[in-house]
Amino acid sequence: MPGDAVSTIVDPRFSPEAKERLRELFGLDLPLYRQFLIYVRRMLTFDLGISFLSQRPVWEELKSRIPNTVALLGSALFLSSALGIWLGVKAARRRGGLTEKLVLVSGSVSFSFPSFFVQLVLLLFFAYTFPVFPLRGSVSIPLPEGAFARALDYLWHLLLPVGSLVLLGFGSWAIYVRNLMVKTLGEDFILLARARGLPEGRILWNHAFRSALPPVLTIFLLALPGIVSGAVITETVFSLHGVGKYLLDSIMGHDYPAAGAAFYILGLLTIVSNLAADAAYALADPRIRVGRRAQR
Repeated sequence: MPGDAVSTIVDPRFSPEAKERLRELFGLDLPLYRQFLIYVRRMLTFDLGISFLSQRPVWEELKSRIPNTVALLGSALFLSSALGIWLGVKAARRRGGLTEKLVLVSGSVSFSFPSFFVQLVLLLFFAYTFPVFPLRGSVSIPLPEGAFARALDYLWHLLLPVGSLVLLGFGSWAIYVRNLMVKTLGEDFILLARARGLPEGRILWNHAFRSALPPVLTIFLLALPGIVSGAVITETVFSLHGVGKYLLDSIMGHDYPAAGAAFYILGLLTIVSNLAADAAYALADPRIRVGRRAQR
């Protein structure tokens, strides 16, 4: 990050000697390669360091934010993919009909707008003009009494951010699954299943979609890094107490340990998500398991 972290956090009236002492204390007087090696060692040992701005351990500030980011991204990815898959299958089943046209149009529109623009418009209408949802934050202040009331309050704050991500993400899923299902429904094994008199719903989900599932999981893998990086924009627009907002605040404040730790946590979330999706891919595609056994 460009700029001088010490000049950002200290009073301009500080003497040059005091500023230099702070640089030595923070390790900013070391060569860049040594600073990088120290950063790598700390990340490998999960020593996230001390924040320049708050002078608190970075992990203490991050551990309350990680569940919020996981809840936001996990629920948004699950709901957008589930809605997109369902609409894509319905559109493929009714080719040329109104359902397919609506899915194609709405799907194309949904991912054509910048995410921050859609989120700001939703915030303007549903939190400011018509105050149905809270304007900012992850919880109300003061907190409501009782665990159930707090859970409802948390979901109330999460609903609009998650809804915006679902609105922005379902279209690509719907169009991709629709195109994939159209191709799969023309295969010989689908014609054979229909000739046997199997119910249409069973043909769609048990035969056609199951055959198309591995490519869908591939798209799921490719979508994970994008939605994790989108946490920065979403959490900033809605002022959520998450890792993405913490990352942006750290960058703006030249808080190197905090920013590096936030990048590290977001990277770990992406890696863990990819590993989970890879495991699901192996379970969904028997050919992968057969190939592994053959190699043995």
